[in-house]
Amino acid sequence: MSEFSLSEINEKIARGSGFVKPLLREISKVIVGQTDVVTKILMGLLANGHILLEGVPGLAKTTIVKIIAQLIDTKFQRIQFTPDMLPADLLGTLIYNQKTGAFDTKKGPLFANIILADEINRSPAKVQSALLEAMQERQITIGENTFQLDDPFLVFATQNPIEQEGTYPLPEAQIDRFMMKLKVDYPSRDEELQILRKNTLYNSEINLKPIVKPDTIKRARSIVNEIYVDEKIEQYVVNLVLATRNPDEYNIGEISGLIAYGASPRASIFLIQAAKARAFLQGRGYVIPEDIHFIGMDILRHRIILTYEAEAEEVTSEDLIQRLFDTIEVP
Repeated sequence: MSEFSLSEINEKIARGSGFVKPLLREISKVIVGQTDVVTKILMGLLANGHILLEGVPGLAKTTIVKIIAQLIDTKFQRIQFTPDMLPADLLGTLIYNQKTGAFDTKKGPLFANIILADEINRSPAKVQSALLEAMQERQITIGENTFQLDDPFLVFATQNPIEQEGTYPLPEAQIDRFMMKLKVDYPSRDEELQILRKNTLYNSEINLKPIVKPDTIKRARSIVNEIYVDEKIEQYVVNLVLATRNPDEYNIGEISGLIAYGASPRASIFLIQAAKARAFLQGRGYVIPEDIHFIGMDILRHRIILTYEAEAEEVTSEDLIQRLFDTIEVP
């Protein structure tokens, strides 16, 4: 890539990323810590990728998504998933109109820009499939009519890892449609103290107003697509993904008996797209290996299916991914 074209893309990024700092500043007024989670959600927004957030209750998973949706001037819908839900509760349905003798379409809550699917694993497979089809196709069919969903259309789903009773875990083929699976951890001691003070003060309510237009996000996405990825980075990503399928070929045969199925081609695509989004957030016109490392775990952790042997040995997919990063040569 020539210096001229690189300086050109850097100028575009400088012009197009002006909204990032004000957005992060507003988010920090409400959210204490969770910097990586917030950054990765913004990366999902810029890379047009849906995100699954996993963490115990009370870690502000729902709040983070709600605040980001408030700050972007888009239509936001929070949907609480329950065991008695039906697909029509998401998609909408046809209602008979007695006056006209025809069926009118009543659109469901999925007709929004940012969807928060709260506790997605509490709903049965039919409901999950309805949501995940909309995520993949970005369209919804009600009766004989097909409706294109508005752009941007992003799904942020939350699930609770500790409460298994009354849950329906997402099948691997469906969970693969999420660009990232983020694990939301407990705050540090100092962050816990800040959260305590922020939420126990009298009149601590903060009113946030939209500061970013959807068109700004769309323009930023088109700049993200132009960010340069060297062939060595592409080869590195392909090596990482192929190593999950054939560890023996990459001299990490000790993990071959622990992986039943490796990552799908979506992993390669999402690794590059998310890495470009991170480069954009850092004001860089090109991707570096550190970008891949920053999001590698989040993109691969839900795409590697372990064998019974791995589960018996209490090996996690994260252990194996770390082994890949330690072994595969970095460009």
